[in-house]
Amino acid sequence: MTGLVEAETGLRIDPTERIDLLLRDLRGSRSGLTTREAERRLIHYGPNVLRRRGRRSPLRELARQFSHPLALLLWAAAGLAAAVGIVPVAIAIVVVIMINAGFAFAQERHAEQAVEALAAYLPMRTKVVRDGQVAEVEATGVVPGDVLVVTEGDRICADGRLLDGGIEVDLSELTGESMPVYRSADAVDAGVPRAQARELVFSGTSCTEGEARAIVFATGMHTELGRIAALSERVERDESPLEHQVRRVAWLIALISVLLAAAFIPVAMLGAGLSPVNSVVFAVGLLVGNVPEGLLPVITLALAIGVRDLARRGAVVKRLSAVETLGSTDVICTDKTGTLTENRMRVVVIETATGSHDPDATFGKRDATLSRVSEAMVACNNARLTDAGSPVGDPTELALLAAAAALHKQGLIGQRERFRQRLFHFDPIRKRMSTVDADETGRLRVHAKGAPESLLPLCTAELGADGSIRPLSEQRRAQLDERVDSRAKQGLRMLAVAERDLGASAAPQDRDQAEKDLVLLGVVAMEDPPRPGVAEAVRLCHAAGIRIIVITGDHGLTAGAVADRLGITRGRPKVISGTELDRMSEAELDRLLAGPTELIFARSSPEAKLRIADALRAAGHVVAMTGDGVNDAPALRRADIGVAMGRSGTDVAREAATMVLTDDNFATIAAAIQAGRRVYDNIRKFICYIFAHTTPEVTPLLVFALSGGAIPLPLTVMQLLAFDVGTETLPALALGREAAEPGLMHRPPRKRSESVIRTPMLLRAWLFLGVIAAVLAMAGFFFVLLRGGWHPGDPTGPGTPLHHTYQQATTMTFFGMVAGQIGTAFAARTDRASLRSIGVLSNRLLLWGIGFELALAAVIIYLPVLQNLLGTAALTPAMLAFTLPYPFIVWGADELRRWLLRRRRQ
Repeated sequence: MTGLVEAETGLRIDPTERIDLLLRDLRGSRSGLTTREAERRLIHYGPNVLRRRGRRSPLRELARQFSHPLALLLWAAAGLAAAVGIVPVAIAIVVVIMINAGFAFAQERHAEQAVEALAAYLPMRTKVVRDGQVAEVEATGVVPGDVLVVTEGDRICADGRLLDGGIEVDLSELTGESMPVYRSADAVDAGVPRAQARELVFSGTSCTEGEARAIVFATGMHTELGRIAALSERVERDESPLEHQVRRVAWLIALISVLLAAAFIPVAMLGAGLSPVNSVVFAVGLLVGNVPEGLLPVITLALAIGVRDLARRGAVVKRLSAVETLGSTDVICTDKTGTLTENRMRVVVIETATGSHDPDATFGKRDATLSRVSEAMVACNNARLTDAGSPVGDPTELALLAAAAALHKQGLIGQRERFRQRLFHFDPIRKRMSTVDADETGRLRVHAKGAPESLLPLCTAELGADGSIRPLSEQRRAQLDERVDSRAKQGLRMLAVAERDLGASAAPQDRDQAEKDLVLLGVVAMEDPPRPGVAEAVRLCHAAGIRIIVITGDHGLTAGAVADRLGITRGRPKVISGTELDRMSEAELDRLLAGPTELIFARSSPEAKLRIADALRAAGHVVAMTGDGVNDAPALRRADIGVAMGRSGTDVAREAATMVLTDDNFATIAAAIQAGRRVYDNIRKFICYIFAHTTPEVTPLLVFALSGGAIPLPLTVMQLLAFDVGTETLPALALGREAAEPGLMHRPPRKRSESVIRTPMLLRAWLFLGVIAAVLAMAGFFFVLLRGGWHPGDPTGPGTPLHHTYQQATTMTFFGMVAGQIGTAFAARTDRASLRSIGVLSNRLLLWGIGFELALAAVIIYLPVLQNLLGTAALTPAMLAFTLPYPFIVWGADELRRWLLRRRRQ
């Protein structure tokens, strides 16, 4: 049974009933709806969207923040403190867990919303018949009763019944079937499941070939796809490789922290003579000091911010993990038309038997061959001009229409659909398209256009200067080939136009019957100027060690001329045609791609893109692949970064891609790679910044334990918690917004296997920046104690003469760590370059973060309530002056280290 559709009105509709009855039930017509009626129905039915199902509940998301490895470590510390009766410390650690969980939850929700908001940058659009005219509207505005116009490459956005035409449809989204199926208005199936009814099309499926019109009978959650979506109870978010790496590191940190804490309890009790309570205090402090609490949420937010920044620059990235992949891209496989060029074609020359003609300079000319060429350019064409005069269609076909209009054949455009009998769509393998058209007497004629090397072999004759048909001699073929090559070397795109008179014969049923014994009418040369900014982007990519391979359906000489003009090729590139590539074995292709030769793959099919992507990935390269057609989808999925065109690309290509260019510009790819590198660099910067505080946090505890209690605890656990939670997070977030470091695009791409946390980073954080900050913090501690008359072993507990001095000393350790943290933040802003090269005060968010950090430290030090809670005491101006050089010492030491590294590299 096909079943019934129950509309919001309560009307039950059978989409397989007779078409006139269906039109009646839907209150629609073959000429579509008026705009006003569509707007009324939109209010009634609601937008054509799938309500999101299976979204993880906020409570569940919040609960997840309490169970990641770093939180579990803090739970262990709280339990340990409670077990030995240190209740205030246990409570404080639980408060820290709550604050961290709340912060992480807020950041992840912010990240999720940032990625979801990208849908606004790329609204799916579709063609419908409104007010009797074909119009392009947002898919969310489609309503029951609308007439959809479905063409090759379109993603169908609602369930509909075909009114006319036939199309091949990819139903894999709905049924899982990998092979496209044929759907036709002429077929009516009864007694079969609805998904198998040959007259129906469904939301979420894609048209791979053909053209048809369909009346919409269901939208939104009432579609077949909506019913499936309604069954979904949960959606699990994939963890990105970077998050996976960081989670593994978090478990490693947790394991090391637990082992250290467990090992030092007996050492402190037996070796240093500490009491069990003091030993546990030490262990709790060691656990807390080793936990980088803000690591996971800050990374998630940095990736989300990177994705949003890319969207503003014209690159919509559909998943967070792609940002890291962009940073390691080392090969870009790019199309020519629309990506390197403006995709704004213009016919500059038409070659016929009567010579070369400029369409814009034909006023007053009477030329029979030009007239026949222009008729064929209009007939074998799917582009159209709307009533408002705006063009709709492929840029190449629009250029042909413009040339035909210049040749006074614009009036034929309106009659084209009436006379067309059959359409054989452009085939990317054959590189040609053809139509069968009737004239007013009913006489049939085939019109064809395509790449000269594809169409000329099918031509047996040529239209002569006098209008007669003459055989196409070998000498004339050689002359035409020479003209094609000559124009192609100038960077012009070449297209042959031909026809065949069928007389009163029946229309051919397949294209092989139609596309034979053709008569050549002429050869058209079109210009597509390079995009501004692409040459500079190409130079940046070359400086960054990124290889650019052109894979195009155009003539090799045309592609070579454009590549040379843009600087993609810097010598004599090797041009491989589609037929040459087909003859190559896998080993030969691997050797070709592994060599240093600059490559251009011309007249290539979408299958060739897939094969090239496979070969490059097998060799260990990280590949970005551009594409815009239906057949490009497999290559876009296979590449590490599939890049679809937002303007000229098909819905299928955009669905398959990882990144969509809203401006179709190659320069945006280079900008996205640069942004990906910057985001990845910034992640490493704040990881270094967070890890650098581990050493100064642990050092006071080690000094206390190893001295056997002769030196009082330089930093209480409560002060350590205040430092961890209050002063670290905002500067870390600010480092995630750092501008690109000079020379970023002059480095070779990082390897796919390279970890985000590397040994040099840990050595810099723990044993260089961390050690300097720790020494400075301890210097401040001893400065205050010794100045107050303390000697090793003197009691400093409550009620003793030195207790206030001890409180000032621990406060000095706390503030010394804050001051060192400021220096670490400035040092972490660059990995190689000097800070002066990017501007000391250029990161305003960091300055605000440091301002907040200092204000919070002042509240902790001088507010009586917090003094009683945390054991702090007010610092004198002399003590504050002692810490004033701390940031400059930490920052200056790292500046010296980076200067020595730059000098050694030079």
